[in-house]
Amino acid sequence: MAIPISRARGPRVLPSPVFLALVVLTVVGGVVAWTSDQNLTTGRIGVFILVVGGWVVSLCLHEFAHAYTAYRAGDREVEARGYLTLNPLKYSHPVLSVVLPLIFIALGGIGLPGGAVYLDTNRFPPKIRRRIALAGPLTNLVCAIVLLAAVRTLGVDSSHRYFWYGLSFLAFLQVMATVLNLLPIPGLDGYALLEPHLSANTRRSLAQVAPFGMLAVFALLTLPVLNTAFFNLIYWLFELSGVPRVFSAFGYLLMRFWVHI
Repeated sequence: MAIPISRARGPRVLPSPVFLALVVLTVVGGVVAWTSDQNLTTGRIGVFILVVGGWVVSLCLHEFAHAYTAYRAGDREVEARGYLTLNPLKYSHPVLSVVLPLIFIALGGIGLPGGAVYLDTNRFPPKIRRRIALAGPLTNLVCAIVLLAAVRTLGVDSSHRYFWYGLSFLAFLQVMATVLNLLPIPGLDGYALLEPHLSANTRRSLAQVAPFGMLAVFALLTLPVLNTAFFNLIYWLFELSGVPRVFSAFGYLLMRFWVHI
């Protein structure tokens, strides 16, 4: 049974200084990339900051969407836990939620979702649990649409290539995160969509492996056949926007400033 929703007051959604600093850092990276057309080294550093900062901001928005949806459904604990402040340091597993996804991006350009906020969704009926689970991937989808629309409208035929390449790769990561999050693997939102329909014993058993779901996805994507098929799918979805896939590929190369190109 769902908890009755209290309408006495709204949630205190106040972005934390940590989140605001991440937003400022992302903007700084964008400015550096924008103004560095004649300097490859500076441009690559700008793209790195833009992509990494923007990715962490999107992780915060993803988890906030889960928490805010749960709050709207009646879960007041999310406010007490600080999940409505968009502060990644409040997550249950900051390393799994932020550090590990950044490593995956640097190593293979894979936008794996983070570990995240703790929500006791068992108190809700299946319909509400599905809504909470979908809130995160939908946030990534919105981010992807906004970024791709900006690149398609303003960046395809303009200058400031480093900036637009970096923004394209960030959009590519959002498309990938949307797809990955919807996989029915324990620990990911796709599994959360199915979980209400599983038996209690099955849920308890799979809960033991949920923290490693993200690592399992990464391991599967190291297999050449799966890796090729998966990236072809993501690029196909990416190019539905009209933005050439090469924009994302260049953005990835620029972001890895420590690798010679």
